[in-house]
Amino acid sequence: MYADPVCESSLPMASPTQWPVVSLRPVEQEAVPRRAASRCSTCSLRAVCMPSDLTSMELQQLDTVVLTTRHVHRGEALFRTHDAFQSLYAVRTGSFKTVVMHRDGREQVTGFQIPGEPLGLDGVCTGTHNCEAIALEDSTVCIIPFGQFESLCRESRRMQRHLYQLMSGEIVRESSLMMLLGTMTAEQRLASFLLDLAARFRTRGYSGAQFNLKMSREEIGCFLGMKLETVSRMFSRFHRDGLVQPSGKQIRIVDAEGLARV
Repeated sequence: MYADPVCESSLPMASPTQWPVVSLRPVEQEAVPRRAASRCSTCSLRAVCMPSDLTSMELQQLDTVVLTTRHVHRGEALFRTHDAFQSLYAVRTGSFKTVVMHRDGREQVTGFQIPGEPLGLDGVCTGTHNCEAIALEDSTVCIIPFGQFESLCRESRRMQRHLYQLMSGEIVRESSLMMLLGTMTAEQRLASFLLDLAARFRTRGYSGAQFNLKMSREEIGCFLGMKLETVSRMFSRFHRDGLVQPSGKQIRIVDAEGLARV
């Protein structure tokens, strides 16, 4: 099995409404939440991040909960480790990476989030976040106050089931990442990463054959447990084998079936 070390440069609970608001850093003007331009009931991403079978009454209730969005500039943090957990977030535009810190100060990328995907579920367990969410580009998120969302889930079995599915999805994602890092070769890791990203883009109505990678090669390596040089070498090999055609940040998957057979 081919495996590289993690890259050197980056590798009963109280009700949320009772948790104190802790300000760990000054809030810049751009970080102030703003009233959402459109409601959940009319959002094109609603079918991706919320149940598709909500009743009109449940949609109205959801609209009263998700009232604001927040703009996060590229490189800025939506939340940081040990910040008090207050809300869940749904990526509306742009993309994020989640990062945890090793004791020696190295960073480990634990995931990449694109429009329609949740952020902040890590804070439900202890009432504080255990990772950082950093914008890979200028992005916006919908803010979902967890206390109000929890109340809505008690009234709606569909929303309650959706919350369980979100949490279950995090468990599955973590298990898949452990398998990817522990049992796959470098080629298989990168191929799986590209195919998974392509499938997620297709679900949102985007092209699954050609897309831009907002993350750097180094960040991909830190997620896949590979050095930057290995990531670059794998991309070159895939290009030489006619599987993908990279052009800067843009990737075109030429042979998806071949990529799946790697």
